[in-house]
Amino acid sequence: MPFRKSQQSQSISHELLEHTSHLRAFAISLCGDRDHGDDLVQETLMKALANIDSFKPGTNMRSWLFTILRNTYFTQRRRARHEVRDADGAMAASLSSEPQQEPHLDFQDFERALALLNDEQREALILIGAAGFSYDEAAEIAGCSSGTVKSRVNRARTKLSQMLSAEPEQSPLKAPHPAAPTTAMGSLTPGLR
Repeated sequence: MPFRKSQQSQSISHELLEHTSHLRAFAISLCGDRDHGDDLVQETLMKALANIDSFKPGTNMRSWLFTILRNTYFTQRRRARHEVRDADGAMAASLSSEPQQEPHLDFQDFERALALLNDEQREALILIGAAGFSYDEAAEIAGCSSGTVKSRVNRARTKLSQMLSAEPEQSPLKAPHPAAPTTAMGSLTPGLR
């Protein structure tokens, strides 16, 4: 029987790895930082392997993994609320650079606008628009009703539209928001509806 157990373990590991790129894109979109996103994915995969017995065969593994990642992210956020990082903004200012091309500037505006959404709206928009989950699947991941997800997506789209169509002098995108993460959407953007 050790061969069967080993074969089953390899199959589960392979299935977990199939979802890594989607998990990474979701993690980076949530936290706005590639390194932190990679750490979130690693922690998610470790938790998934440690708790693989709680996964119900025949259900959506991708949804299960996204739920673990989401819960891990929000747990970290709650813990970090009491920490002060870069309080004077000196580090953030030293990392900023001037945009090089006009299309890149448009994407930066989108990233800033996305970062200005509250966590729940940004998460719902990413799950539906970029990750391609159904409203019911997104609701399961977010731990709320599908109606709540629909409302969050609608509000997020409305706010994004307002921010991106505002006159430059009235735009909240003129200067980076001090508390907003800069996202690195990567492969998520093309699927955004």
